[in-house]
Amino acid sequence: MKSIENHAQETEQTSDNQEEEEVTADIQLNSENMDSDAKKSQTYPPNNRLLRRAGYLKYVSLVILTIQNAALGLSMRYARTRDVVMFSPAAAVLMAEIVKLLICIVLVIKESGNIKKGVHTIYATVILNIKDTLRVCVPSFLYVIQNNLLYVSASNLDAATYQVTYQLKLLTTAFFAVIVLKRKLKRWQWCALGLLAGGVALVQLSSAAKEAKPTANLQEQSKVIGFGAALAACFISGFAGIYFEKVLKESDISVWMRNVQLSLLSLPFGAITYLIKSPIRDLLKGFDSFVWYLVILQAAGGLIVAVVVKYADNILKGFATSVAIIISCVASMYIFDFHLTVQFALGTVLVIGSIFLYGYVPKKKEPRTSLSV
Repeated sequence: MKSIENHAQETEQTSDNQEEEEVTADIQLNSENMDSDAKKSQTYPPNNRLLRRAGYLKYVSLVILTIQNAALGLSMRYARTRDVVMFSPAAAVLMAEIVKLLICIVLVIKESGNIKKGVHTIYATVILNIKDTLRVCVPSFLYVIQNNLLYVSASNLDAATYQVTYQLKLLTTAFFAVIVLKRKLKRWQWCALGLLAGGVALVQLSSAAKEAKPTANLQEQSKVIGFGAALAACFISGFAGIYFEKVLKESDISVWMRNVQLSLLSLPFGAITYLIKSPIRDLLKGFDSFVWYLVILQAAGGLIVAVVVKYADNILKGFATSVAIIISCVASMYIFDFHLTVQFALGTVLVIGSIFLYGYVPKKKEPRTSLSV
């Protein structure tokens, strides 16, 4: 009986497919007879709509990420130089992961339709599929270390220098993209990365001659420590970003669910990092409204990066954030005691020039036909 039912179902499916093919053929014949105005009024097929939506998401998220990066660099510097009760950077990183986890859980529940389905989805993906969850254990640990290093760098470098120096992550990201993802860079892309390194070097030489004014919280600021922390963060960011991109693009799990996994695994690493130096009772010491704004800004950045990595790629994400250095340089002259020098400006121009050179795509020559004039 089952075989007869299966045969009947297959017959029905075959007839349905034939009907769909006939309808498709009729649509194609009708479309050939339509004039150009009627063709323009046609709606896009679902695949084209998805592609257009992904394109919009890619560029909108890149713009938002650029603004967020500029605001984050300036805010981190300001937060670490204020004459107030100072907060712990490790505590800020831990709270950012908690905020990001809560946001992602809400987004997963929204995708699922209701709370019950959302909780079941999270349990099935995170707990039952524990092997897949452990795949993001490496980047979760590295991101915690990276975020702590960024606070060290922002504490020792002015906002503009910090923003330019941190663009070395483009170089490390490209390096790991070639090693891990087996990507091939064009000659002009390698030249662009060389210009980037040269530009950052000029900026560092320019800032080395300037002495930062001490504050009540930062009596001694070391350019060497600031640059070393930024450089280490760049290498960590490059490897973790490429690794996370590989994980995202090799699975059908949503971006928000991946970030739930990432944040859940980051919490124990973040807690251990904090408890090494500070007691649990001082966790929220120095947390005022501005620090909470900084925590939310940092958490939002992680989510925007995830969207960019999903719809674009890691190197494109890095070069888009380079535009943030222009905003940081201009804002630093008004907010902080920053003086723009010729050497610093030249280094910045090289970095910006490397952005356009790397993103250059030569136009393909259109094949000539007998109808071409």
